[in-house]
Amino acid sequence: MSLVLVANRAPIRPTPDGWAPSLGGLASALLPVLEDRGGAWVAMREPDEDTPLTQTYPPDAPAFTVRRVPLDAPEYQAFYQGMANRVLWPLAHYLVEHVEPDRTFREAYRAVNRRFAHAALDVAREAGETAPTFWVQDYHMMLVPETLRAGMPDARIGFFWHVPWPASEVFRILPSARDLLRGMLGSDLIGFHTEGYAENFRESARDLLGAEIDGETVVLDGRRCRAESHPIGIDVARFEGLALAPDAAALADELRHDFGGVQIVLGVDRLDYTKGLLLRMEAYERFLERYPERHGEVTFVQIATPSRTGVPAYDRLKRDMDEAAGRINGQFARGAWTPLHYRYQSFDQPELAAFYQAADVAFVTPLRDGMNLVAHEFAAVSGARADAGGRPGALVLSELTGAADYLDGALLVNPYDADGLARSLADALDLPEPDRRARLARTQAAVRDLDVHAWARRFLESLDEG
Repeated sequence: MSLVLVANRAPIRPTPDGWAPSLGGLASALLPVLEDRGGAWVAMREPDEDTPLTQTYPPDAPAFTVRRVPLDAPEYQAFYQGMANRVLWPLAHYLVEHVEPDRTFREAYRAVNRRFAHAALDVAREAGETAPTFWVQDYHMMLVPETLRAGMPDARIGFFWHVPWPASEVFRILPSARDLLRGMLGSDLIGFHTEGYAENFRESARDLLGAEIDGETVVLDGRRCRAESHPIGIDVARFEGLALAPDAAALADELRHDFGGVQIVLGVDRLDYTKGLLLRMEAYERFLERYPERHGEVTFVQIATPSRTGVPAYDRLKRDMDEAAGRINGQFARGAWTPLHYRYQSFDQPELAAFYQAADVAFVTPLRDGMNLVAHEFAAVSGARADAGGRPGALVLSELTGAADYLDGALLVNPYDADGLARSLADALDLPEPDRRARLARTQAAVRDLDVHAWARRFLESLDEG
């Protein structure tokens, strides 16, 4: 049975030499599945893209089709920048003060979801499928399963929700909450990173739609839909390989030299208000105030990848981060020592792997996060280097991430508690090496269990077993 994936982003990107897989875990996990099973990937084409609406991939031995749904500028602004990024994203992360309900957003979202669903149905019919497997990805596509079900009642339909699912009383804030739930319940199986998110979804269906809950199953209007936890991970082999590449240790040593040979605390995030960046800056500032004896011995390297530029909330955050970085360095810098290195730029995976190896502590403190794969990446890279005789790193991790449910060995913290973060940072820097190595080994083992390829296999097996 072929597989039709529906996602916001396409799995391939143009390069000077042709086409290559997109960067990121989703493409890494699902491209091999599509190449094995055959089928299609339905994705958005942004207004300024010049890519084919339909193409086969790989070019030399086509295994599946990429079908793009073109969006004009107003559609893109209302559907993606509006409903997805200014309504659903902040709500899922409990940051309701950032939610901007707008009726035009809802109308555009429904229209674009309908177009995605019809594109997916078209590619299935063109392939002669009467009962394909559809796998819909994330909060951009909540209404797609309902339309797929109407078009192909016998299809197997899976949905994966990649961000937190909030408590029922938070989700119901949305004027369209009931419609969105009904849209998702066209699925046979909905996956979440944690059992807590799955339980919140089931409670939302019960409270807002009057659905019956039977264990992990939601029953509505005679249809049954399972809501299960299927935690995602990273391509572990790739990141361990980056750690053991011939020049990897030399690149990490070069970074340590560039930062003055002191202990390195590392943050790696998109510039997003859900990541707790300003509170993290405040916590580091508190650390410097409380532990003056460490001045000149520690530096904090915060990498903030540009994200959603042009959205007012993100532009404000950029200004606030610039001001916080300037304030901290202005107050504490002495001689050749710079307490904070703030890098507002993107780095590729080999470059990030060098930062992970150079770091003594990864400071991962989102206010909310569906999983948080930076924590996984750090553990995979630092763990592989430690196994090869290198220095083990320590992970300080927000307890409000999905990863906190799984990554045994991390030092868990409340991201809103600046004093507690400062204490935990000091504890992590002072961990004796045997304790640090034992903790990292436990975290590394958990990361290997959650490998992204195993995640895809387990989800599709559960969907097929139905």
